[in-house]
Amino acid sequence: MNDPETSGIKQEDVEERIDLIEENKEIEGLIELAKKHHDVNIEETLTSASWPSGETICYICPQCGRSFSCEQSLNLHIQFHNEVKPYACDLCEKIFSNKGNLKEHMKRHTGERPYMCDQCGKSFAHKGNLNAHMKIHTGEKPYACNECGKRFKQKQIFNDHIKIHTGERPHKCAQCGRSFTQKGALNAHMKIHTGEKPHSCEQCGKSFTRRQNLTDHIKIHTGENLHTCDQCGKSFLKSCVLKEHLRTHSRERLFNCDQCSKKFFRADALKDHLRVHTQEKPYICSFCAKGFRQMGNLKMHQKRHSGVKDHMCTECGKTFFTDYELRVHQSAHTGEKPYKCSHCDKTFKRPEYLKIHERIHTGEKRYRCDSCGKRFTQLSSLLGHTRNACLKSHLMGSKFPVDQIVEHGASNAEVDGMIPAESNSATEKMCAFNAIQVVLD
Repeated sequence: MNDPETSGIKQEDVEERIDLIEENKEIEGLIELAKKHHDVNIEETLTSASWPSGETICYICPQCGRSFSCEQSLNLHIQFHNEVKPYACDLCEKIFSNKGNLKEHMKRHTGERPYMCDQCGKSFAHKGNLNAHMKIHTGEKPYACNECGKRFKQKQIFNDHIKIHTGERPHKCAQCGRSFTQKGALNAHMKIHTGEKPHSCEQCGKSFTRRQNLTDHIKIHTGENLHTCDQCGKSFLKSCVLKEHLRTHSRERLFNCDQCSKKFFRADALKDHLRVHTQEKPYICSFCAKGFRQMGNLKMHQKRHSGVKDHMCTECGKTFFTDYELRVHQSAHTGEKPYKCSHCDKTFKRPEYLKIHERIHTGEKRYRCDSCGKRFTQLSSLLGHTRNACLKSHLMGSKFPVDQIVEHGASNAEVDGMIPAESNSATEKMCAFNAIQVVLD
């Protein structure tokens, strides 16, 4: 299952943006210090750190793993690690090299937001965040990716995007070894291990690991900026999700599989589906090496390794690894069936049931018997077919033909007698017994 594609500005991690601004201010202060004590052209050195595309990266910081194109840039960077930071935050113990940076940092704790957008009234703790926000109104996207042509409003988001192409993941979790392209993503991941959910909704008490998730959640209570479907009245937090939803009403499936003619509402759904044909499983679990076709499934799987069940049902108190499992469980309390077939309007509690049902309409038969080549729409049908074939092979020469079993039924003793004596293994006996049960049912 995949989440719908979301816009870059909505996906950004607010916490990380604040960290980056603080880090930039920290670097500015240290540059001034370096100018006083070191005979080095700072502007030239920093410019050389931004290497052109394709140039070999040779110098790596042993403390944080950051890479540089020249030794001089690395040496300057190492000074930042070794610099004394005498100003400590009393609330979170983060340290800074000058008092001004500490003052900027304290806005995170006090909630102070002195920078206000004159177009929509939204306020920010840092001027850099306001400047980034203003590009939403102007539509300006000055940063273009040379690899794929995608454009971005903010340089930092652009830099994060580049790492997708280069494969760079400099931020590594010390507990499980998983690495990330962004520091904010690592910080959010660490809360899986700690179970920390510091951001709580004042109206319903629900807690979140990330501030942005809380901000999105609050819109459910306030109705602010919700995007509502004019056909069914369902509301969504993001316009891109509404756009995907509208296709379920129009039944518009623009993306076709050229191997089985199955159609999809979204391009990413088609991309995931094609891996069924190629058997590609590019997302590998770092704990057990199990492979998955979709990143979302890998994330759900890895939460089981963490052992943290941080999604609790408010009705019965039962806890779950993922929000998806919780929602599926809650439908048992509410009777809700949110997954609707676009062909016949039948509804289901779980998306898996909907997918299986839709094969009736599409004619897709993905499960094939290796013995006879017959194909089935459902795995259960293939298993039933296999058990029947297994039963027939075991009943060769038996005094109880299959048609007599169906017609007359059989007692437990007769069923025991039908399992051949030469079936010594528990697996063979269970296979024969299950096959008989299928026939009798």
